Amino acid sequence: MAKKGFWAEFKQFITKGNVMDMAVGVIIGGAFTAIVNSLVKDILTPIIGIFLGGVNFSGLKVVIRPAQGDIPEAAITYGNFIQAIINFLLIALVVFIMVKQVNKAREAAKKAKEAEEAAAKPVTPPAPPAPSKEELLLAEIRDLLKKQQG
Repeated sequence: MAKKGFWAEFKQFITKGNVMDMAVGVIIGGAFTAIVNSLVKDILTPIIGIFLGGVNFSGLKVVIRPAQGDIPEAAITYGNFIQAIINFLLIALVVFIMVKQVNKAREAAKKAKEAEEAAAKPVTPPAPPAPSKEELLLAEIRDLLKKQQG
């Protein structure tokens, strides 16, 4: 078996369907991320800000060294970290709700398709039950009697 060259292996890898599907998923994921981030930043965060009295966590910081002339201040901006956690939780909540709704819609579509397929199938009556031992014995006796008479 001949060993494939690096470029031949790379070409095979890049042209496989899985890689193309993954690339499409990444691109769609990027666009979806922009939508979810906008939903959280532009819609949900301002609404939550109203309930929290307009608190903006991103401005919270601990100044280690104040600004001096051309030297900017050195500060730990822990408010940005808190805001990032809040944004993450909101994004996770939004994605969870969306996935839950998509799964619910898929399940409903699956049930509808199954019901449609079940309605399209012809209904066959159940097979009659097998005769009991007594019935078999009576049939055998009947047959013997017919033989004796005929």
